[in-house]
Amino acid sequence: MQRYIVVRLFHALLALFAMSIIVFSLARISGNPMDVLLPEDATEQDFIIATEQWGLDKPLHIQYLVYVGNVLRGDFGTSIKWPGRSTRDLILARLPATLELSALALVVAGLLALPLGVLVAVKKDTGIDYAGKVVALLGQAAPSFWVGIVLIWIFAVTLEWLPASGREGLTSLILPAFALGWFQVAAVMRLTRSSMLEVLDSEYVKLARIKGIPNWKVIWKHCLRNAAIAPLTYFGFILGGFLTGSVVIETVFAWPGVGLLAIDALRARDFQVVQSVVLFFGVVYIASNLLVDILYAYLDPRIRYTG
Repeated sequence: MQRYIVVRLFHALLALFAMSIIVFSLARISGNPMDVLLPEDATEQDFIIATEQWGLDKPLHIQYLVYVGNVLRGDFGTSIKWPGRSTRDLILARLPATLELSALALVVAGLLALPLGVLVAVKKDTGIDYAGKVVALLGQAAPSFWVGIVLIWIFAVTLEWLPASGREGLTSLILPAFALGWFQVAAVMRLTRSSMLEVLDSEYVKLARIKGIPNWKVIWKHCLRNAAIAPLTYFGFILGGFLTGSVVIETVFAWPGVGLLAIDALRARDFQVVQSVVLFFGVVYIASNLLVDILYAYLDPRIRYTG
């Protein structure tokens, strides 16, 4: 078991290293941030001074080594767009909004997907099952930003029931949380359906029915308890996916979270903030996957020996 965890941890660190190189390189493709930050009447000397001040005059490999060294010391740099503010403080200030959105999206996915998955499994090959397949297909085919725009058009513009953007209380959370969680509703529903079908055909379920146990109790107590292992483990992936996937939804709904911070920094060519946000998202996603791998190893001993 210890060897399995060490191997998975090494893979996680390797993924972080590769991600840092890719992000560092891609962040500089957009151009020199001084073109955005300095006024139009700035002289060539102003560009030289500002470039030297931010260390952008050094070769790229030197900039990368300096960046990695600072990160290992806990120094994620100072923002270019927001002078005087560290990128760590900016992320921590926006993080509660992203956590709120991700948490509610996780609740939406769980409350909708698990009951629907059980229902379509019990009603296999009926109209309800076919309707569930259509919902799953639409859920995984429709982009989250399109779902968000449609929700704004219906519930904010046409019906005027909910706010279209901003963070003004619980009502502002409903539309972005649903748009963020809709894709995972379809995925978890399909996973729950397949797990339930396997459990419904097992011998102990047939024995429970022969004993006269009410059907609702067999399904919701005995079957769901065993079928929920795979969907609940998958929620570890979902949480990391929600945090990293919130960039698009936060932009559509102008939600002041870490995702919108990344977009604003990208527009301003703020390398420090972009790198730190992507590194933060990468750590969260890789850590959630690592925890799920370890959880699987504890649940299924075969995995730890073949991993």
